[in-house]
Parts: sequence; C-alpha cells; structure tokens
Amino acid sequence: MTADRFSFEIHATDGKARTGTIHMQRGEIRTPAFMPVGTAATVKAMKPESVRATGADIILGNTYHLMLRPGAERVARLGGLHKFMNWHRPILTDSGGYQVMSLSDLRKLTEHGVEFRSHIDGSKHMLTPERSMEIQRLLGSDIVMAFDECPRADQPREEIAKSMEMSMRWAKRSRDAFDSGGEHASRAALFGIQQGALDEGLRAESAGKLTEIGFDGYAIGGLAVGEGQEAMFATLDFAPGQLPQDRPRYLMGVGKPDDLVGAVMRGVDMFDCVLPSRSGRNGQAFTWHGPLNLRNARFAEDQEPLDSRCTCPTCATYSRAYLHHLVKAGEILGAMLMTEHNIAFYQQLMAAMRDAIAEQRFAAFAAAFRRDYFG
Repeated sequence: MTADRFSFEIHATDGKARTGTIHMQRGEIRTPAFMPVGTAATVKAMKPESVRATGADIILGNTYHLMLRPGAERVARLGGLHKFMNWHRPILTDSGGYQVMSLSDLRKLTEHGVEFRSHIDGSKHMLTPERSMEIQRLLGSDIVMAFDECPRADQPREEIAKSMEMSMRWAKRSRDAFDSGGEHASRAALFGIQQGALDEGLRAESAGKLTEIGFDGYAIGGLAVGEGQEAMFATLDFAPGQLPQDRPRYLMGVGKPDDLVGAVMRGVDMFDCVLPSRSGRNGQAFTWHGPLNLRNARFAEDQEPLDSRCTCPTCATYSRAYLHHLVKAGEILGAMLMTEHNIAFYQQLMAAMRDAIAEQRFAAFAAAFRRDYFG
C-alpha cells in the first residue's frame, strides 16, 4: 500500500476497540466510521452537502442498483459517481452480491457468477467477479468490494462451507480483475469479504484464504441477516481477531446504535446500514435515550427537541410537536428533517466512541450508553 492511495493508521486501542484514520486520495476517513447508504447515488431525503455536514467522511453506493439504473457505463460517461451525485469524498461500493443473492426466485447461481432478472423490468443480466470489478471501476469507487455469496446462517454447515469456498475463489478472481483495472487500481482500494456464517472454523479458513490473496481491508460478511444480536456478537467475539490487525475491519449492513457500540467493543472499524435513513422516513428518531416513534400522539404538543444532547439543525430548530405533525401529515419535510437528525446522531455516536477509545474509557462509555439508551 502507498500512502497516497490507501493506508490505515491506528491511533489508540482500548481493549479490542480501535480508533484510527484511513488515508485516501479523496480524503481521510476517521474510524470507527459509519457510512450512510446512498443506494441509488443518493442518501434518501438528503443533499450530499447535508450528509457531509453531519460529519460523514464516506458514503456507500450500490453496484446492483446503479448497474440497472442509470447504468454504470452511463455514469462513467457523465464523469463518474462522485461528479454525478456531487460527493467529492470517498465512496465505497458494495459488489452487488448481497442484492443478487436476495433475488432467490429471479437468479441462477453457477461457479462463473450469477444470472438474474432485474426487479425493475425483468431484463436478464449476468454478474461475475470480473463484471462487478468493471462496474465499480466505471463508477469510480474509492473502496471496491470483492464479489461474494452471502449464505443464510441456518443452512447446513456443508452448504455454508461450499458457499464460503466459492466466495474465496471469487475473491481471487476479484483481486485479479481489480489489479488489471489500469489507472483506477492505482488510486482505489480493494476489500475482501470473510464468510462462514456463525462457524468459527469456517471463518478462520476464510480469513486465511483472504489474507493469502491480500487485500487493503477486510469485511465481515454474512451477519445481520436475521441471526439476532446475541449470535452476531458471539461471532464478533472471534471473527475480527481472525483478520489482519493492521487493516480496517468492516462489518457490513450493521446496524442499530447498540449494535455499533457492541461491535466496536469487539474490534470493528467500519459500518454501513440503511436504518437511520429508512427509520427517519418512517417517523422513527434515534436518540441518546433510545428510539422515538414520532407518530405517537404523546408528541403532539411536545415542544422539546428530539434530543437535547444532539447538535444537528433539526434538534436546534424544530420541536417534537412540529415533527409529529409533519410525520402524521406525510409531508416530505418530515422525512428530510428526521433523516438529517438520524444520520447526524449516528455520526455523533461514532465521534463519541472515537473520543472514548482515545481517552481509554471505552468500557465506561459503553456501559453509560446502554444505561441511557435502554433507560
């Protein structure tokens, strides 16, 4: 790794928790980091400059959705994803594998890749490790994810093992295709994805194969897919430690605020989840004292801010009563203000965890957070 392309610096540790900085050409990413999800080149209900104002250093784009609409080749002709959506800091793109695997009735899986039909118009497409790398190159992604399969945790062990082994072969094909990507490969980073469901032995085998191939960072895949927090945390008790200590560890698709705190305690550095934006659009706000359902009639005349500890513009300007009215009336402004608060709250939570780790008081922070959040 070269410093001007990608490097990861760990500043402090407290137990298994770490705080550091990822250095990339388009900017630094402070870890632990939460990446707002911009599925279709937008964090829903927010302008890119508003997302940045919350403290977000990086956002996530979705390969599957962007390849179908507006199309990766079109985005490339228009100058790349950063210019297209007016976000000039790092972007991580997922490989499309998870979305394709969720189309169980619309896909055909082989060693070569996955043939599937679009959920939009039924058109037929083929996604392979090589095509996934090409799409992410066309988009201009800064952090590219290897193409993998995400098996269900309740499958028999032999099926999970078979899936993991194929994902590792796909990881090698992803590495080879990424490395042949010319100029893009000279400035972007590639992350591998550990699989193995809840099985410690399979995850160790996956980590070993990924490390042998060599990646800039490593994701923990196959969690937050219905197994529950207890099982997820039990897996995170060993999975991050199986991955290289000097590279970022990214837990994909997680999660609720208490999930983030528990995962950071277990050594995770990066997260993404649609929850803060989706919840905001549906009238739920996350606060230091737990989630609030603004549809509830008890907020109809509540003149307090959503969260007195929050420094976001929504909390500084608008009352719970007004937000309740907007949500109940189905006004677009309600979705915008609630989403802005939730994304800002997540960023404030990450900043608080970074400070606690740096000051060697993370265990006390986590205990106080759980006490206040669950009340």
